[in-house]
Amino acid sequence: MKAVLMAGGEGTRLRPMTANQPKPLLPVVNKPIMEHVLLLLRKHGFTETVVTVQFLATLIRNYFGDGEELGMKLDYVAEEVPLGTAGSVKNAEEYLRGEPFLVISGDALTDIDLTDMVRFHKESGAKVTIALKRVPNPLEFGIIIVDEQGRIQRFLEKPTWGQVFSDTVNTGIYIMEPEVLERVAPGEVVDWSGDVFPELLEEGEPLYGYIADGYWEDVGTHESYLSAQADVLSGKVDVEIDGFEVSPGVWIGEGAQVDPNAVLKGPLYVGDYAKVEAGAELREYTVVGSNAVVRADAFCHRTVLHDNVFVGRGANLRGAVIGKNTDIMAAVRVEEGAVVGEDCVIESEAYVHNDVKVYPFKTIEAGAVVNDNVIWESRGQRSLFGPRGVSGLTNVEITPELAVRLANAFATTLKKGAIVTTSRDVSRAARTLKRAVISALTSAAIDVRDLEVVPLPVARFHTAQSGVSGGVALRTTPGDPESVDILFLDDRGADLSPGAQRKLDRVFSRAEYRRAFPGEIAELTQPSRVVENYTGELLASVDASGVAEAELKVVIDCAGGTSSLILPSLLGRIGVDVLTVNNRLDEVSPTDTVAKKMRDLERLGELVSSSRADFGVRFDPVAERLAIVDENGELVDDDRALLVVLDLVAAERGGGRVALPVTTTRVAETVARSHGAEVHWTATATDELTKAVQGGAEDVVFAADGRGGFVLPEFSPTSDGIAAFVRLLGLVARTRRSLSQIDRAIPRAHLLRRSVPTPWAVKGSVMRAVVEAAGDRELDTTDGVRVLEPGGGWALVLPDTSEAVTHLWAEGPDSDTAQRLLDEWAAVVERAEG
Repeated sequence: MKAVLMAGGEGTRLRPMTANQPKPLLPVVNKPIMEHVLLLLRKHGFTETVVTVQFLATLIRNYFGDGEELGMKLDYVAEEVPLGTAGSVKNAEEYLRGEPFLVISGDALTDIDLTDMVRFHKESGAKVTIALKRVPNPLEFGIIIVDEQGRIQRFLEKPTWGQVFSDTVNTGIYIMEPEVLERVAPGEVVDWSGDVFPELLEEGEPLYGYIADGYWEDVGTHESYLSAQADVLSGKVDVEIDGFEVSPGVWIGEGAQVDPNAVLKGPLYVGDYAKVEAGAELREYTVVGSNAVVRADAFCHRTVLHDNVFVGRGANLRGAVIGKNTDIMAAVRVEEGAVVGEDCVIESEAYVHNDVKVYPFKTIEAGAVVNDNVIWESRGQRSLFGPRGVSGLTNVEITPELAVRLANAFATTLKKGAIVTTSRDVSRAARTLKRAVISALTSAAIDVRDLEVVPLPVARFHTAQSGVSGGVALRTTPGDPESVDILFLDDRGADLSPGAQRKLDRVFSRAEYRRAFPGEIAELTQPSRVVENYTGELLASVDASGVAEAELKVVIDCAGGTSSLILPSLLGRIGVDVLTVNNRLDEVSPTDTVAKKMRDLERLGELVSSSRADFGVRFDPVAERLAIVDENGELVDDDRALLVVLDLVAAERGGGRVALPVTTTRVAETVARSHGAEVHWTATATDELTKAVQGGAEDVVFAADGRGGFVLPEFSPTSDGIAAFVRLLGLVARTRRSLSQIDRAIPRAHLLRRSVPTPWAVKGSVMRAVVEAAGDRELDTTDGVRVLEPGGGWALVLPDTSEAVTHLWAEGPDSDTAQRLLDEWAAVVERAEG
């Protein structure tokens, strides 16, 4: 049986280590990852191997040649352009002679028993066998569920936490029968997991998973690169280490000179012909490359030095990676997570902070403090984006410099000459940061239409209606006046999809920003009549008929926010009696705190009750959400408000579909069905309601998120508090029923929530434990895992995307059942954490 070794990846997440060399050539304990893989193949009898190459292919060819030095025969197949995992193998079909073959990655470190995997493949009669491994964080891999015989039941490529239903992942090691290649069109981009395997699974072909006991590490990040070194040195992976083990865990290469007065605390490795002077201290998990020099009194701990690195006297390196031919001069300090590329010079007494990335051929001046993207950097966080865009403390985490880099990254994802809107709330921080964003966008050949201070729904509306490519909106973080959110919008005015966020994140982390030539510097304009256009379109789209005839009286709290810019002209055209409070722009308190919101709602209730108004609403400071108070001055909480408005809309429309997140009470189905409507359940991500509204066209009549956000498809695919208020006015005027009457007629929900702290490392195993604990019960994996109970009720387990927390919801026909379900599944989560 032949093997196909995939060696075409760029390894972009490992830059700057891979800026000048392909990822398979990265050394792990002084030997390229790909060489470890080839030696594993040879050990299991795969002496003929086809290597697929693309990025910097010549370097791989030159290093390994025809394989004679390894006792193997290597053939190479080059791709002119990337063809995907399956397309790449199809490109090598002429070398496979119509026989079963093995596919393996050249950049993942493993000692999996390939001989036993071949046995399993033959005995199971599989058309494809996939090597599987259980990992703590399955987000970057394809997750797979198999039955007791190993037959694959389901898989999902690179899920979000909400889609994680197992921690058993695809390692990218396959054994295949030759006819599988017939399904791959030559010269086209085709992936095994994304294209071929789903087709085979749907057709009922025998796909099996071989759950491997051996070691496997996808060396895709700087953290996993260091972990791989430590695992080899600790003996966790069965690979060859070149050199002599002079004491337990201390390996010395041929010709290396280690002074007897040097301090060595293994496990560690010193490469061929390296030199370690007296007084130098090498601590655990340090790797010193061939021909490297470590001078007296230098200190290295969990640090990887590539070949020909010079470490000067008194230098201090912790958890760092130093590229080949780089000089680290005297008294330099390089901190945890920093990576210095090849052929660099870090002059004496310079200080390189945590996680700083220095790209090849750079010089850091003596005494310089490198702490914030002086050259290239990645903050090393799990994701740049959180649930509210990019958020952080003003002038600490979110600085004008960061705003510039974010805007540069956003601009780089767009075409030159594209148009982007900018907007902000009333805060001074947002004003300052918006100016930085505008400068960066125009310098990258992006024309800017600055909407200045407007409600967020107006910014979304203008972005969607004016044919621009996207938008940037800045606001104070809800509930945190010391922080700010930077929201990036797509051409629909909606928040960027997860895929678009990842694209922007990649550009930002690699700092590969586009610059415009002097003649391409873009323009800044301030469009006129933004508010008037929004108001006119809103009244033309949303049914407010009957309001004037009903002689409604309402109380509105603008919360000192941007809704005060819209309401005067809007309400005058509707013809409703209004009492307005906090109708001003409040720079001092530009966001809601819990105390402020509750105080304002209490005051709003008093005003509604004393003035005998029909109801009251309070907008959030950017007018995206609203809270509702009924005619008695009682707050209608967000869950009930969703049901009340749903009842009004469904009754008037007499059918259609309603888009709601899976965390919503199933009482919503009862309400919708009573009026001939149907509920479409969505995931909880911010863009999911927008996708459901646009995908359903006129069939979707309403959407809401249960947190005060309402979507009116007839006007906009995004949440809009002002439009929701106008719609509510019309509904109440025409129904002639009070909000409290509608609320009382709707069944009470018994829905409980809880959050359980969950370390990132065990989130995958937690979700697998949930699936296993569910047994034969019906599962819904729209977002997270929802378990449907046979006797009624359900429980949802959903990992948080940005925090080390797992959220649980449970609903039953009564409070006791809901509490029992919540306790039961919380216990499952807590046990799985170990």
